[in-house]
Amino acid sequence: MTERTGRITVGVVGVGNCVASLVQGVEFYADAPDDAPGLTRPVCAGYAVADVAFTAAFDVDAGKIGKDLSEAVWAEPNNASRFADVPHLGVPVDDGVLADGVGAGTAPHIETSGHASVEDVARRLTETGTRVLVNFLPTGSQSATEAYAQAALRAGCAFVNCMPARVAREPRWARAFADAGLPLIGDDLKSQFGSTLVHHALLDALAAGGVRLRDTYQLNNGGNMDFLNLRDPERMRSKKETKARGMGAGAGAPRVHVGAEYVPFLADRKVAYIRVEAEAFGGTPVEIDLRMCVEDSPSAAGNVLDAVRYAQAALDAGHGGVLAEASAALMKAPTD
Repeated sequence: MTERTGRITVGVVGVGNCVASLVQGVEFYADAPDDAPGLTRPVCAGYAVADVAFTAAFDVDAGKIGKDLSEAVWAEPNNASRFADVPHLGVPVDDGVLADGVGAGTAPHIETSGHASVEDVARRLTETGTRVLVNFLPTGSQSATEAYAQAALRAGCAFVNCMPARVAREPRWARAFADAGLPLIGDDLKSQFGSTLVHHALLDALAAGGVRLRDTYQLNNGGNMDFLNLRDPERMRSKKETKARGMGAGAGAPRVHVGAEYVPFLADRKVAYIRVEAEAFGGTPVEIDLRMCVEDSPSAAGNVLDAVRYAQAALDAGHGGVLAEASAALMKAPTD
């Protein structure tokens, strides 16, 4: 078994499906050969997967608080796929900051706590020696995300914002992390091989061939808490913004539509439907319809592993502020 060095100490905010896949991924790839499927960088920024260790976790679901992280990732309403055995990690899930972290659509499905303050979170990060804090709060949790960003600053942690909340794109937060000499990566994590990547690649291929885009849509269906949360129109709005940006909506597309539907029996599967209508040589029509299905949270976990390793390398080098190159590679909305 590969020795776990624990050189990258990671805290997670929001113990949902993405964290379930992330903690499994560390176990799965720490002993896997370099050519194992799904891992693009066995070594990233000088760090191996075995260098990642979880040291802190925060959630506002009373059913997860107090459990070891290895157990909390399987507590309902989580429904991620199991692909690795996770040993007892010795990392209890602590009560977190509530703010706007629970939407109207998801509130009936959990027993909400969330009595912690920014100071409580910062203290816990310091006590556990956590150096990289990763945000997996639900879409629409702007205030709660900012609370954790502030806690990261107080505790001297790098911050990785995997959600559409505006942090890396917000000048005041970018300045705050730069002034503190702490790395910031964001906003809104790309899936390693998801619908946005495929959609964007398709549009790029059409443009390279001189085909003019007329209309396009992307409709995503899934059965996890992320999709349930997106039934709230206000929370869906920020997701649409970063999704459209990620598929190249700013590249001359006159009409772009992004939609999401909660389908409970899909569990953590995401089924995406993409349609493109365009004009080719002589104004002749081009129509493309594409369907893809992936396990949603594992598709995101690989890029998180890269993000925390880039963040630690920046800490080592004393680089603070937004890590532009890493954000551009891993996030849907690295800039406005």
